[in-house]
Amino acid sequence: MSNSVIVISDEKFETEVLQAEQPVLAYFWAPWCGPCKLVSASIDSIAANYSGLKVVKMEIDPNPTTVKQYKVEGVPAFRLFKNSELVMSHEGAITKQKLTVLLDAHL
Repeated sequence: MSNSVIVISDEKFETEVLQAEQPVLAYFWAPWCGPCKLVSASIDSIAANYSGLKVVKMEIDPNPTTVKQYKVEGVPAFRLFKNSELVMSHEGAITKQKLTVLLDAHL
């Protein structure tokens, strides 16, 4: 079964991420961000190929509460949550290979 990336907002963060049964990779992005466009295909691939991992994406500009709470200072940014706790954080463009290495180390 393949999963797809779920688009969320500040209002959905608690239920979709913090209350999730499985680990959640939160991807923070912006439409004006060039590197975000490059990373987008990797995010879709990870969502489709990692069973047991939920992948959500949040646009930063309309969602300042979560962005501030998790100290997102640049995009693209990634936060991995397990049992409602932040276990991995990365800012900046990253290759799919490097992202999978980071995920494998924390899942």
